[in-house]
Amino acid sequence: MEKRALGRVGIDVSPVGFGCWAIGGPFTNTSGEPLGWGEVDDEESVRAIRRAVDLGVTFFDTADVYGAGHSERVLGKALEGIRDQVVIATKWGNTFDEATGVMHHQDQSAEYVRKAVQASLERLGTDHIDLYQLHFDTSNEVALPLREACEDLVREGLIRSYAWSTDTAASAEFFAEGKHCSAVQHEASVLHDAPEFFALCERADLASINRTPLGMGLLGRRDANRPATGADIRTLPPSWLRYFGKGGVPTAQWWAKVTAIRDVLESDGRTLAQGALAWLWARSPRTVPIPGFRTVGQAEENARAMEFGPLRDDQMAEIAGLLGR
Repeated sequence: MEKRALGRVGIDVSPVGFGCWAIGGPFTNTSGEPLGWGEVDDEESVRAIRRAVDLGVTFFDTADVYGAGHSERVLGKALEGIRDQVVIATKWGNTFDEATGVMHHQDQSAEYVRKAVQASLERLGTDHIDLYQLHFDTSNEVALPLREACEDLVREGLIRSYAWSTDTAASAEFFAEGKHCSAVQHEASVLHDAPEFFALCERADLASINRTPLGMGLLGRRDANRPATGADIRTLPPSWLRYFGKGGVPTAQWWAKVTAIRDVLESDGRTLAQGALAWLWARSPRTVPIPGFRTVGQAEENARAMEFGPLRDDQMAEIAGLLGR
């Protein structure tokens, strides 16, 4: 597959990016509820990232809060010596304590942007961030000075572009009024279409960075026989994590949808996860899905989806019919 443009700022990325939430390891909110994806092996994470680069992945998305800073540190270690081969995206806005692994609250001030970017640069071991993303929802009034602060960081060379990670299209469109806004990160998958965002990205010349492209594992490796355990956010899923019930077991409603479309997604030799990524590529030429990973095997499966390319028009139509769209 050809590379995809990261909006209007002259940055190209691989059609699939890698989301680095999972490799951050355990962290919690102040009530002790899990926010990570469970225990991780940092050396395996490093091997997985380097294998992904070998297979043509050039885009890695993380956030300062993932693992309370740990995800950025692992990603930085993995990219030592090959930083110039990749595009790094991270996010800011949530405060946390690295020592305790606890996320505290949000800092919505423009002053905090500079403090947060400097900390991320240090953890990532780089002198610039390619895409810097606002990581909470707020009003446009609050967001305006944050957008202006990002423009200052671009002028200083600390970041190359910025975006808003949000599921409110109007917020993304407001941020896109900034000269160096290049993308919006939003939820999208074959289970959760996002026509309003795809239309916005086309209209405003933005990249559509798709989080939860595999439905938090429902479109890949998670089923009723493999419930989430321990320090995995899916054990006590928040309301927005609609695919799972308590204990990380897929709900009957969503599992029925996966069952209905499985054969189409797995056609032409794809795995279920590869088919889910192929649906997103066919949905819009601006999409860059960012599936998570924790092992070399998962990295290889996600990266090799590029060898198959997007689904065909007839396959897209069949899926739409099966899902009643």
